[in-house]
Amino acid sequence: MLLRRAGEMVVRETKIKLEAYQYRCMSIKEDRHTTPGKLHQFLKNLLEWECLWSFILFCTFSLLLVWFYFWWEAHNDYSEFNWFLYNRSGEWSDGTVPILAATAVGFTYIAFLMILALCHVAVGQQLNLHWLHKIGVTVALLTTIIGVISVTQMWGEEWDVVWISLQATGPFLHIGALAAVTALAWLVAGQMARAEKTRFQVMVLLIYLSVLLTLYFIPLSITSPCIMERGSLKAAPAIIGHQGAPMLAPENTLLSFNRALQRNVSGLEVDVTISLDGVPFLMRDRTLRRTTNVRRVFPDRQYDDASLFNWTDLSSLNAGQWFLKDDPFWTVQYMSTSERWSVGNQTVCSLEQMLKLAAKSKSSAVFTLHRPPANHPHRHDWVNLTLDTVLRSGIPQRQVMWTVDSNREMVRNVAPGLQQTSVQKLPLDTLHHKGISRVLLRYNQASAQDVRLYNENNISLTLCSVNEPWLYSLLWCSGVPSVSSEAPQVLRKVHYPLWLMSPDEYCLIWISTDLISFAVVLGIFIFQNYHMIRWRMSGMRSYNPEQIMLSAAVRRSSRDVNIMKEKLIFSEVSNGVTSDEPYTENEFNYYTN
Repeated sequence: MLLRRAGEMVVRETKIKLEAYQYRCMSIKEDRHTTPGKLHQFLKNLLEWECLWSFILFCTFSLLLVWFYFWWEAHNDYSEFNWFLYNRSGEWSDGTVPILAATAVGFTYIAFLMILALCHVAVGQQLNLHWLHKIGVTVALLTTIIGVISVTQMWGEEWDVVWISLQATGPFLHIGALAAVTALAWLVAGQMARAEKTRFQVMVLLIYLSVLLTLYFIPLSITSPCIMERGSLKAAPAIIGHQGAPMLAPENTLLSFNRALQRNVSGLEVDVTISLDGVPFLMRDRTLRRTTNVRRVFPDRQYDDASLFNWTDLSSLNAGQWFLKDDPFWTVQYMSTSERWSVGNQTVCSLEQMLKLAAKSKSSAVFTLHRPPANHPHRHDWVNLTLDTVLRSGIPQRQVMWTVDSNREMVRNVAPGLQQTSVQKLPLDTLHHKGISRVLLRYNQASAQDVRLYNENNISLTLCSVNEPWLYSLLWCSGVPSVSSEAPQVLRKVHYPLWLMSPDEYCLIWISTDLISFAVVLGIFIFQNYHMIRWRMSGMRSYNPEQIMLSAAVRRSSRDVNIMKEKLIFSEVSNGVTSDEPYTENEFNYYTN
């Protein structure tokens, strides 16, 4: 009895609403003679315009997601980026700070709008962005596009970090993406339940299933060196301190080298320049403006090439105060008073001083030698001066990696014990012909196949600059013998790869994740479209309004009642607009799917 009364009340309420909508539709039909098609065209244009903005919002979110991921993984090379900007502008600044701040703000804002859009889709509404939000989306999109183009032109090789990092994050990104697409099944199923056109339902379903199946099988294309048997893992790569430990002390100073040796590095890597009087000294930049107080001591010569200073003038410069002032790695705040005093009293270091320190600690030494400019008095004998310094320092020849390609045959004859090292990726035949036994490359220049090929041919490979644990772990799994790092204190804390799993374990995780996702998606679609499935399986092709509403009332589901009401109302409105037959209370058309 109670169910019957509830059904009668629902039917009565529906009839009242149908009459109201029918009256409005009759009014629209009367105005059709004065304004034919204007309202319909206006609504159609408005819908298309809002759909376009939804698409723009989705593209902006996707682009910002890639941009955010790029800068997250490029953390390994922030110092390289800042040094690159310094060479362009001549002034030192941490250019990553404004970029990261703008990226974080833009990504948060666009992500909020995307969540708002999904909420509108969930309740079956169209996303109508306010004009302020449209301006915000446009600014975010244009700014990101300009940023991508600028990075591509100035720092194009850094995009390789995205593909390299996917080898470390790919399996986990796959699980995260699959979880997100599985959660979207609720919205897709809801859209299908509310859709009136079968063609739209089929299109939405096909698009969703295509994305879902792609994610199910994408692990077939995921390759990572860390997917291997644990017994095949080789020893951890040896760590060479690039410019010492530049995050803990000023680069290319004795204090920086001592800090690196305290972290048990296997070698020291430096940049060497020849002074005006023929003394090889350590300097990475072309000028002395960034790492010394040359502006105060020699203000008229601050833009001169560093090699145009003699050793006496170089020895009078302070090479540590800049570190306390600029704080390039945000580490000064953690230093004690005595440490700051030591940092602030560093001087320019000569190559001979560094080699003697390496010999004392039994560490290897590798240096990149910069040839003096054309007007330099030692333009032609720069190799001989450097070789004499190496031999005079007393360091064993086997501990020195010689990277200078000029006059290499002469160097081999004079000092056959030096480890001939190439900084270029050369064919194996060329390496053997030149007697080169070591190769020093940037980490993005050697693939896993190159690493395996070098190891098989007894060529020792060193990759630089490796500062992040995830990259160090990835190269460890690849079998790289050694790396050069600006953060040896960080890599020394990595005692095992961040993650390592066998192929069988990975397949088990992959298949289990796909099966769980499929079961969840199937359950969501069945739950969301239960009444449509039940109606189709019943074999009935039509219902009148009383039957539909009474059936919904008997099942006592408020959500289903609302859906049935919407279908009844909008079907009746559509019939009222397209048909000239008057509405009668006692007659109802049969409704079909």
